Amino acid sequence: MENLKNEDLKNLVKEKYSEIAKCDAEANMASCCGGTCSSTEVYNIMTDDYSKTEGYNKDADLGLGCGLPTEFAKIKEGDTVIDLGSGAGNDCFVARSLTGEKGKVIGVDFSEAMIARAQQNVDKRGFNNVQFRLGDIENIPVTSCVADVVVSNCVLNLVPDKQKVFHEIKRVLKNGGHFSISDVVLEGELPESVKKTAEFYAGCISGAIQKNNYLSLIEKAGFKNITVQKEKQIIVPDDILKTYLNENEIATFKNSKAGIFSITVYAEKPEDCCEGSGCCN
Repeated sequence: MENLKNEDLKNLVKEKYSEIAKCDAEANMASCCGGTCSSTEVYNIMTDDYSKTEGYNKDADLGLGCGLPTEFAKIKEGDTVIDLGSGAGNDCFVARSLTGEKGKVIGVDFSEAMIARAQQNVDKRGFNNVQFRLGDIENIPVTSCVADVVVSNCVLNLVPDKQKVFHEIKRVLKNGGHFSISDVVLEGELPESVKKTAEFYAGCISGAIQKNNYLSLIEKAGFKNITVQKEKQIIVPDDILKTYLNENEIATFKNSKAGIFSITVYAEKPEDCCEGSGCCN
C-alpha cells in the first residue's frame, strides 16, 4: 500500500511538472514552486535570481528552484556533473560554464515534457557535452562512481523516498565526490490542512520534511562533512494561504514557530568508499 501511495504521489508531481514545462518563468515564479495557486503578490516565493550567473540562459529558467546550488557546488573545469530534476536545463547550463568543454553535464528528469524542452534548449546552443536523460531519481539512470559533483534544485522534497535518493547520489558519485543540493525543509509543524493538500505537495511545501530529519538522512546514507551552505526563510503570501486555510488557521500558522526554509546542503562521499564494501550501495 505504501508503494502504491508513493507511486500516486510521483504521478501527481510528474503530471504537474509536465504542465509547468509548457509555461514561462514569470508565471511559475509567481506561484508556489510553479503551482496553479498563482499569487497576486508579484515576487518570487522560492527562487533565487540567476540572471547575473555565468552560463545562465533565460529560455532554460522556469523559475522552479529554491536556491543556487551551482554557486556553492565547487565545480571545476573537466568535472562530470549530474543535475537531479534538471527541468528545462537551467542548472545544467550554469554547470557547463564551470566544467568547460572538457567536462560533462548530465541532467535527469522524469517528465518527458521537461526532457523535450531541455533538449530543445541544448540543441539551440550546440553543446555536445550536455545531455538529458529520462529517469526517476530514486533510480538514477547513470552507472556507479562517475560523477565528481551532483547538484539539485528544489526537487528532493517532492520525492517520497528521500533516503533512497541519497543512497543513489552516493552510488553515482566518485570516491571523494560531493553534492550541493538546494531544497525546502520545515522547522516546526505545519497545519494538518496544509499537509493533506495534494496541491501543496506538488507545490513544494507539504512534501518537505523537518530540517533535522533531512540532515539525518544524509548522515545515514554515509556522507561526511555535511554543511548547510545557505539558509533562508520562505514567506508564503496571504493570497496563497487563503486558498488552503481559513482565517483562524492562517493566524494560528503565523503565530506558531513553524517555518518553511530553503537550505543549500553540501556533503562528501568518503575517499575510501571501495567496490564491494557496501559503501556505494
